[in-house]
Amino acid sequence: MKAIIPVAGAGTKLRPHTYTQPKALIPLAGKTILGIIVDQLVEAGVHEFIFIVGYLGDKIQDFVEEKYPHLTTHFVHQHERMGIGHAILITREIVQDDEIIVVLGDSICEYDVKSVLQSETSLLGVKRVDDPRDFGVAEINEDGQITRVVEKPQIPKSNMALVGIYKIRETTVLFNCLENNIRNNITSYGEFNLTDALECMIGDGAVIRAYKVQNWFDCGKKETLLASNATLLKKMGQSIAADKPFENTIIIPPVSIAAGCDISNSIIGPNVAIGECVTITDSIIKDSIIGAFSDLKDIVLTQSLIGSDTEVRGESRSLNIGDNTEIDLGKR
Repeated sequence: MKAIIPVAGAGTKLRPHTYTQPKALIPLAGKTILGIIVDQLVEAGVHEFIFIVGYLGDKIQDFVEEKYPHLTTHFVHQHERMGIGHAILITREIVQDDEIIVVLGDSICEYDVKSVLQSETSLLGVKRVDDPRDFGVAEINEDGQITRVVEKPQIPKSNMALVGIYKIRETTVLFNCLENNIRNNITSYGEFNLTDALECMIGDGAVIRAYKVQNWFDCGKKETLLASNATLLKKMGQSIAADKPFENTIIIPPVSIAAGCDISNSIIGPNVAIGECVTITDSIIKDSIIGAFSDLKDIVLTQSLIGSDTEVRGESRSLNIGDNTEIDLGKR
């Protein structure tokens, strides 16, 4: 079993953060999006990973090699972003005939990973949504078998969205379908989508069943990322790697504070994730994510996403600030 993690996207909805940081490395509940995905798979027994990289791919590779030196890892560069289907096809030589699980680099779900890996049929992770028009959609019969998949249908016949988890047994069939779609320029919304190849597999007789995940955390934009951070903090529990006491500071759970932080005369929480080596003075912070090596003083923050190496001074604001930024909101 090999795991394929596509992380080549530019993450445009999370700019300015993704100008300098891959979307998959955005901090979330004391980890990173990619770290949560990899940890789930490793705990279920997966030890060989293929990372499809592109934009800022060197940062992805550095992160994986530093955090997971014990894993067998491959890094495949998608030099031209032509869609997830194209990204999966370029892994063919590494995958060969092995079974695969594909987890999109922004798909954080709660599900029984071991039962998915052990399934005797191919499985697609699904979740009921209110408006399926922005997702790949699965049509499912009474036996749980998927009869059709469609990418972003304007008139959906199902409200079961594909969540970005695909366990495929018939990899040869998948790669043949991907190759056929690219050869014949079969696209959806200008890209070679994995959904179209899955529909081709169903047409060729492959049995693909639906697997309903328990929860699906949206990490696509600031508002939903902060909401997912709050939910995951509650589920994963408080984590404070304090090297020394925080002077005159109140911590309201749940929070995650990485090592090397210096916090004084402040109120932190609830629902706050703080990266390593952050300095916070005379501030109140709640419902926010603070990147590593940032320096905050005399500030009240709520619903804010602060990038790494950032300096903030001043008064209450809701901010969306990228890395390597210096902002002074105070009066001189």
